[in-house]
Amino acid sequence: MLIGYARVSSIGQDLTVQEEALRAAGCEQIYSEKKSGRQAEDREALHDAMKAARTGDIIVVSRLDRFARSTQDLHNLLAALEAKGVGFRCLAQSGVDTTTPTGKLTLSILGAVAAFETDLRAERQAEGIACARQEGRYKGRGPSIDYAKVKRLHGQGISPTEIASLLGVGRTSVYRALAA
Repeated sequence: MLIGYARVSSIGQDLTVQEEALRAAGCEQIYSEKKSGRQAEDREALHDAMKAARTGDIIVVSRLDRFARSTQDLHNLLAALEAKGVGFRCLAQSGVDTTTPTGKLTLSILGAVAAFETDLRAERQAEGIACARQEGRYKGRGPSIDYAKVKRLHGQGISPTEIASLLGVGRTSVYRALAA
């Protein structure tokens, strides 16, 4: 059985294109999620797909970067699939198919390239942020809580722990606001 896995990184992105491609490829079950791909252990739908797969099944993804973002993750995931007797196939990179020796080699090479691209993207982002800071265009993330509100609540005799609970923030943030 072919089992599809689709992932996008953010809530605003759409899974439709990936899901349609997986259905067209013959996937009987499709597991989808909107989650960052940085760490495989945080992706519940991926774990569900792998859990559902039985010996002889194949996990199918539209693109390699939807499955793993680092060579370490890629090798760990593939080892887990191999231990279960489950294959892996990638639609966009048609040579990637762990049911063949050439596919295994291709997969390793593409995994290294994907990891390299991730590192380059992070470098470019850091350079862009540094440049924007220098030009005064990047101020960083704004405060997550209203300092004046924290101080007003504290002035009313409400404890930092209660303020944190009321505002849905950590106590450390409350103490930081009170010290400011």
